[in-house]
Amino acid sequence: MVDDSEAIRQLIRVNLELEGFEVVTAADGAECLEVVRRVRPDAVTLDVMMPRLDGLRTAARLRADAGTAELPIAIVSACTPADLEKGESVGVDGYLAKPFDPEDLVALVRRLVGLKRGEGSGITFGGRAPH
Repeated sequence: MVDDSEAIRQLIRVNLELEGFEVVTAADGAECLEVVRRVRPDAVTLDVMMPRLDGLRTAARLRADAGTAELPIAIVSACTPADLEKGESVGVDGYLAKPFDPEDLVALVRRLVGLKRGEGSGITFGGRAPH
């Protein structure tokens, strides 16, 4: 899971680990690309606004690489309609608007992991509608 806020990373980590997920974090998109190559995660969640490499550009790079093109990706951010549109254009699999309910986060990650295993398809939305 990728977010430039240490507090958000901790919140997401705790909520997912309580549900049995193993969580690896990164502080920005550039670090995410390094971690994904090393760890080979089942899914990635990305904030949009981050230093060095933002979430949408990170998603585009993951989609462009044959080794990660099929990796389930969700945006967990205070998304604007333009962000949602850009996310769809780069092939993001889901969205969760901040602030989010931890239950919605867990449900989104479960759906993403299911996508990797071929259990589902389509774009998923969690939480409140974006502003």
